[in-house]
Amino acid sequence: MNKTIKIYCHKLLIGLLASVQLWVFSATAAEPNQMSLTNLQSMGTTQTALPNASLENSTYSKAPRDGIMLPGEMTAAELLPVSEIGLPPPFGANLFAGGYESERIDGLNEDYTIAPGDKVSIWLWGAINQSEVITVDNQGNLFITNVGPVYVADVKASQLNNFVSQKIKQVYKNSVEIYVNLLTATPVSVYISGSVIRPGQYAGIASDSILYYLKRAGGIDSERGSYRSIKVLRQNQVVQEIDLYDFMLKGYLPKFNFKDNDVILVERQKATVVVSGSVRNPFRFEFTGNQANGQQLAKFALPLAKVSHVGIVGDRIDGPFSVYLPYNDFETFNLRDGDRVIFNDDIRAQVFDIQISGSYLGPSYFAVKKETRLHDLLAQIEVDKNLTDYESIYIQRKSVAQKQKEMIDQSLERLERSVFTAPASSDGEAKIRAEEGKMILEFTERARKIMPLGKVVISDQGKVANIQLEQGDIVFIPAKTDLIQVGGEVLMPQALVFNKNASVEDYIAWAGGYSERANYEQIMVIHPNGMIDLNAKGPLRAGDQILVLPKVDAKIMQSIKDVTQIIYQIAIAANVATN
Repeated sequence: MNKTIKIYCHKLLIGLLASVQLWVFSATAAEPNQMSLTNLQSMGTTQTALPNASLENSTYSKAPRDGIMLPGEMTAAELLPVSEIGLPPPFGANLFAGGYESERIDGLNEDYTIAPGDKVSIWLWGAINQSEVITVDNQGNLFITNVGPVYVADVKASQLNNFVSQKIKQVYKNSVEIYVNLLTATPVSVYISGSVIRPGQYAGIASDSILYYLKRAGGIDSERGSYRSIKVLRQNQVVQEIDLYDFMLKGYLPKFNFKDNDVILVERQKATVVVSGSVRNPFRFEFTGNQANGQQLAKFALPLAKVSHVGIVGDRIDGPFSVYLPYNDFETFNLRDGDRVIFNDDIRAQVFDIQISGSYLGPSYFAVKKETRLHDLLAQIEVDKNLTDYESIYIQRKSVAQKQKEMIDQSLERLERSVFTAPASSDGEAKIRAEEGKMILEFTERARKIMPLGKVVISDQGKVANIQLEQGDIVFIPAKTDLIQVGGEVLMPQALVFNKNASVEDYIAWAGGYSERANYEQIMVIHPNGMIDLNAKGPLRAGDQILVLPKVDAKIMQSIKDVTQIIYQIAIAANVATN
C-alpha cells in the first residue's frame, strides 16, 4: 500500500511541476530566438541602438503605503451614508459625516447685527467712573445711566463700540474714556423643512452657519434632498439662496445672520447623474437644470488623465440607450436625469516599466515598448563578467505568481472540504476527524500566507529564451556565488561553501542532518535559474539551494495525499517548506 501511495505522489508531483512552473527554453542553438552564452557574455561591452524597441532609462518611486490602510483609519465609503436604492452617495454627503454640531463656539462674527435681548457691557472712566451691563430692550434701545436711550438695533457687532461711544460723547464731551463690548447674543429659533432627515424647530444664535443648522436636522436626505437649491425664508420671502457645490468646490459660503422664525427650506433633488470608473469623485452629481453636458460634469467628477472613453447608459423618450464615446465627443454630449456615466481607460499602455535585479551595473528600471523582447533589453544592460552568472537569468512575473497563488488556494479549499465533509462511522473515528481538522486549519492558515515568486524559467545550458516582456516583469540576473544554501527540515539551516566533490547527503550532514519531520525521500534542489530537481543525485553547482521537505504522518492524517501535494506546490512556487 505504501509503495502505491509513493508512486501516485510521484506522478502527481510530475504533473504539478508541469502546471505550476513555467518552462520556456529551447534545446537547439539554431533557433532564431536563442541567445547563446557567448552572446550573453558580450552584454555591457557594447551599447547598440535597438531597431525595433525604444528603451529609456527612468527612475520610479513607489507609493509609500501601496493602498494599505493604517490601524484605525477609515475609508471614504465608510464615512458616507449608504444609499437605500443601491446608488452611490450624492456629492457632498460627507459634509454631514462629522460631529461638528457638538463643537460649536458661541462666538459672534463681525457682521452680526444687534437684536433685542442682547447684553452689552459699558465702561466709562476719567472724569466719571461708571460700569454697567445693559440688555437691549424690545424697542432696540440701550438705556444708559445719565445718557438715556440709544437705539442700537441692526447695528453690526464690529461697529457697536464706535456707535455707542459717539452717542455718549454727546453728553460727556471731555476727559471721559469709553469702552463698549457685546457680551451675549440672543438665541434664535430657526425652522428647517423640506428634504432633511429630521425637519423641525432648532435653536442657535444668529451667526451660526447654515451647515450647523442642517447638521442639527440630521443632514440633507441623500435620496430626496437637493445640495444645490437651499433657501432661507423670512416672512415667506426668500432672503438667501445657497448652493453647497460652491462651498465644496470653491470654499464659498455666504455670510448670513438668522432671525427668529426664519425657515431653511431644502428643496427636492434635481436631475442627477451617477459617475463611476477612473475618476477622483465617484459620486451622484446634481444639476441646477434638467440637463448638462459632459464638460460640466467633468469639472465635478475630475476624471483621471488616463481616461480615453466614456460610457453612458440611460433612458430617453424613445427608450433605453447605451453609447460609448471618445472623451472629446463626451464633452459636448447632453446628459439627463438618471444617466449613468462610466469613465474608462480603454487605450492599452504602449510602454512598460521593467525592473532589473541581481548583479548588474547602471539603472534598475527601464521603460520599453510593449513589443520589446528579452534579448533587446539584455543588450542594454551592463554587467561585470566576473561577478554575473549568465547561465541563470530568470524572470519574476506577476501574472505567474497570481496563477500559482490561485492554484494553491484552490488546493487548500479542496483539502478543507474533504476533511470537514468526511463522514465518521464511530465516536472514535469522529474524534480522530476532529483532531485532524484542527491540524488542517492550522496548516491552511499558514499556507495561505505564502506568496509565490512567479518564477519563469528562461535559461538552460547556456541559452536564454527571447520571450515577450510584460508590464511589471523583474529580470533577475544572479550573481556568481561559492555557496550552497541548505534549508527546510534540517537541524541547522545555513549556507555552506561549495565543494564539487560533495553530494546532497554531504551538505545535509554538514547542516546537522535531518530533523524529525524530514522526508528523506523528497529532497528538492533549486538551481539559480529557477529549475527544480526532485531527489537529485547528480552533481551540484555553486548557487544551488537544497530544500528538505517535511513528511506527513499517514497514521495521523487521513488526507496525506492532499497535504503532500500542497507542500510540493508551495515549495515549488515560493522556495519554502511549510510544516
